[in-house]
Amino acid sequence: MKVDDFMNLVEKKNPGEVEFHQAVKEIVSDIIPFVEVNPRYKDNKILERLIEPDRVIMFRVSWFDDKGQMQINRGYRVQYSNLIGPYKGGLRFSPVVNLGTVKFLAFEQIFKNALTTLPMGGGKGGSDFDPKGKSDAEVMRFCQSFMTELYRYIGQEMDVPAGDQGVGSREIGYMYGQYKRILRENAGVLTGKSLYAGGITLRPEATGYGLVYFFSEVLKDLKNSLEDKKVCISGSGNVALYAVEKFLEMGSKVLTVSDREGTLLFTHGIEKTELKELMHLKFEERGNLKDAKIGKFFHGKKPWGLVDSYDLGAPCATQNEVLLEDAKNIVKAGCMVFSEGANMPTDLEGTEFLVQNGVHFIPGKAANAGGVSVSGLEIVQNSMHLPWTREDVDNKLQSIMRSIYETCVKYGSDGKRVDFIKGANIGGFVRVAESMIAHGLI
Repeated sequence: MKVDDFMNLVEKKNPGEVEFHQAVKEIVSDIIPFVEVNPRYKDNKILERLIEPDRVIMFRVSWFDDKGQMQINRGYRVQYSNLIGPYKGGLRFSPVVNLGTVKFLAFEQIFKNALTTLPMGGGKGGSDFDPKGKSDAEVMRFCQSFMTELYRYIGQEMDVPAGDQGVGSREIGYMYGQYKRILRENAGVLTGKSLYAGGITLRPEATGYGLVYFFSEVLKDLKNSLEDKKVCISGSGNVALYAVEKFLEMGSKVLTVSDREGTLLFTHGIEKTELKELMHLKFEERGNLKDAKIGKFFHGKKPWGLVDSYDLGAPCATQNEVLLEDAKNIVKAGCMVFSEGANMPTDLEGTEFLVQNGVHFIPGKAANAGGVSVSGLEIVQNSMHLPWTREDVDNKLQSIMRSIYETCVKYGSDGKRVDFIKGANIGGFVRVAESMIAHGLI
């Protein structure tokens, strides 16, 4: 089987879903050569079965805005694979969400969840609803309407959604309240809840912290450390800002954050007091970086070409933000390690250029798995009805990220250098494939 032939099949069966095509190609480019020398996986048609989700759910979400006007959005839930455990993956609220977006995210989630070794399958969902600029009452009404349809398809042992872009503890809380209202049960069916609603400590920080822990493991292997490293970060949500927090704690110097409007540059690095201001602006005021009274804002600019020299890069915004031209700037700046804090933020051309030019490239399915890992721990905590301390959760998170790193090394090392993309893809695939064989043809 050739990669091009397989991709022709995927594109024919899923027309127009370009992000899904991209996600599949990134994985099968490593998996097909592996399958060719492992006939057991080829004979069981693992790849052919994996590209088909268990089910795709699409529904209408009707709600009233503050002016009493009817609004209509579209909701999605793609339940991709429950071979290893209940479907697990976030809900994304963004005006650019469509079926192709949700399918690519769900497909990636299968392998990411497998890498954590926790009993979680892969799924994803969301809506083209944009929470930006909406009042709390409007967000609540939308979330209640969304859950009034979604509740039919989820459950503690069936499908456990979480947050993602545009969905934080506020949105999760509103959805969880509606779920409990309808079903009259206190099950841990959603993760990312606030501590007051049965959530787990460290969940908002988990993806950003986990990203930094993975950086630390890579640098240790290179006989280096995070101390005094210059870092460029894109994004300014939970992942980005909590990554900044952990980088500062580890002695690094973070130079940039960004949002839809542009990039905020800190020539001498973000100070802890400035980070507090940024968190207040983004988390409490829900404002834009252009309104920040700190740093220097560059409208319409990405971080990657603004700084002449930096050691580490961490894209933490959205898919396909790092293109070939950005990759050239990253290499020119002397970036040593480039690790994805978002889902597929680097396109295929950009990824190839970075790898070919010696940058240690860490894919999101490995580096940003900290969030879903702590979500998995939240499921356990809810089942036990026994909360863990912040230190307990942080220690477990560090252990999981170290384990993912070791899996990438196991499957991606040639004895001289680690191909983290290959290691993550094959490491996740093997666990899913073995589970698929064990379950028989279902």
